[in-house]
This record gives sequence, C-alpha cells and structure tokens, in this order.
Amino acid sequence: MNIRKKLRNHPEVHTGALNDILFILLLFFLIVSTLANPNVIKVSNPKGKSDTKAKQTVVITVDKNQQIYIGQTPVSIDSLPGALKEYLAKETDKPSVVINGDSTSHLGTAIKVMQIIKKLGATPVVAVDNSGAK
Repeated sequence: MNIRKKLRNHPEVHTGALNDILFILLLFFLIVSTLANPNVIKVSNPKGKSDTKAKQTVVITVDKNQQIYIGQTPVSIDSLPGALKEYLAKETDKPSVVINGDSTSHLGTAIKVMQIIKKLGATPVVAVDNSGAK
C-alpha cells in the first residue's frame, strides 16, 4: 500500500495585471462621469456689483390658498393685469415686481403671475428666504 500523499501542482491565476486594468478603468469612468453630466442645466447667473438691489415697485404675495395680494389688497388673477398697470404707470424706469410665495403654494399660480408681469413690461423677481435652509 502506498500511503504517501501525492504532490500535485495547484494551478494559480495571476491577477496582478487584471487589478491594474480594473483600477485604470474605474478612474476613467469616474473622470468621464464628472465631466459629462447630462442632468446639468447651464444658466447665466447675474454678476454682482456694488449695489445689486433693485428698486421694488410692487410686492405681490401668493399665499397657501392661492390668493393673490398686491401689497395688502387681495386681487383675483383676472383683475391682476389692470391693478398692476396702475402701479407700473407711475414708474419711469423699468419697474421690478417682487413675488413672495408661500412655501406650500402651487408653483403654477406664481408662474401665471410672472407671465402677467412680463407681458406688462416689468421685471419679475421671486423672493427667496434662506434663513431656514440647512
């Protein structure tokens, strides 16, 4: 009886070169994915100067119930152009209208107000409060 263990060669796969190739591919895809992001929208941000605050001609507020106010006066969406014309007729420069929207209000109402403001030749400015931002 031959009880000796047979010496067998165990086949080995050398993965050193494979690890290098995988590392290079990983770096390539990381770099390409940061350079070519299809979800980025390019916008032209305004440049700041010493005095960037525009003169507020009118302040329009849209509350959570989609009610529109010019100053403290409630106005319907249909009578908004006529009421705004009265305020904008007093201005000699290009007027700006500030829109204050409640955080729970619908965006559609604010967009309708912005379209009316643009049709009247004024500049709509949306007021944003970042004091509660994290």
